[in-house]
Amino acid sequence: MKRKVLSLCVAFVAIFSCFLFVDAEYGYAATIPDGRVQLKIGTSGSATAAISQGAQYFADLMKERTDGLVTVKVFPSDSVSAGNQPKGIEMLMQGIADMTFHSNLIYSVVDDRFNVISLPWLFDDYADVDATLAGEAGRAINQILDEKGIKGLGFAQNGFRQITNNIREVKTLSDVKGLKIRCNNSKMQIALFKAMGADPLNMNFPEVFTALQQGAIDGQETPVDIIHSSKFQEVQRYISLWGYIYDAFILGINKARFESFSPQLQEIIVKAAEETCEYQRTLIRKLEARQIEDFRGVGMSIINKEAMDIDSFKQAAQVIYTQYEPIIGKDLIELFQK
Repeated sequence: MKRKVLSLCVAFVAIFSCFLFVDAEYGYAATIPDGRVQLKIGTSGSATAAISQGAQYFADLMKERTDGLVTVKVFPSDSVSAGNQPKGIEMLMQGIADMTFHSNLIYSVVDDRFNVISLPWLFDDYADVDATLAGEAGRAINQILDEKGIKGLGFAQNGFRQITNNIREVKTLSDVKGLKIRCNNSKMQIALFKAMGADPLNMNFPEVFTALQQGAIDGQETPVDIIHSSKFQEVQRYISLWGYIYDAFILGINKARFESFSPQLQEIIVKAAEETCEYQRTLIRKLEARQIEDFRGVGMSIINKEAMDIDSFKQAAQVIYTQYEPIIGKDLIELFQK
């Protein structure tokens, strides 16, 4: 009889332990009644990009804080959606995808209001960006995500977007004229480059390197980390560090999927996501100076912002503010301009 009772106790402890995690911050054990959970998180960066490293950091945190009950697999380069970034967001909205790190510019394909983060020359620096997205403006973006069936978990960084090309140094507005520049699907970006006299076009991101290499396009515009991790410095001569728009990576999870979890697991996800976004922003900012030196090392011509006629670009960009105020909404724009 004693042996039977002992066996039952051992079995109970074994089962109960499957639902325990050790809280790293407070040091106590709590139950998560969800059992084993598998999540997939997609990123639009390559496997070596800072955003993919951030996604892996999130995966590691979740494994650690749930004692292995929650496993997160990272899918870089939009492999879940075959390289189609807007489709990746649609899959997230529909619940086909669990989680993604996608640019707010890609989100603008499903709702133009997401363009507000990337209005031209809106932010002065990273401190300005962080303060804005941590405040009322960031909460407004999370509300729009909620309308789309997505729970916003935080803002990581794609960065200030720079322009590269193979034709000439870009210093003034006239230097952009006629350049074939690959842009995202963002209608606002395309309108901006047209206003500056360029010839913008869209293509799936995995195709860009070959298009640059073969001369099908003259240049492209992405942040430093994406340029570096995609090895565009191997097929581009010039980079102008004009920081014309800021591009945030939104960490989103399908809302219905998130709400299906216990409050305990939801809390772990939210906390891990917050730490992940901070980790990724810190990582990418530390890498940036070194990556620019790598560009210089392979012979790329680097034009700093101070050497550019930024006022001429800003003047051309005013048409975007006029055009998009009724689309994005004056109140939302003013939240970001505070």
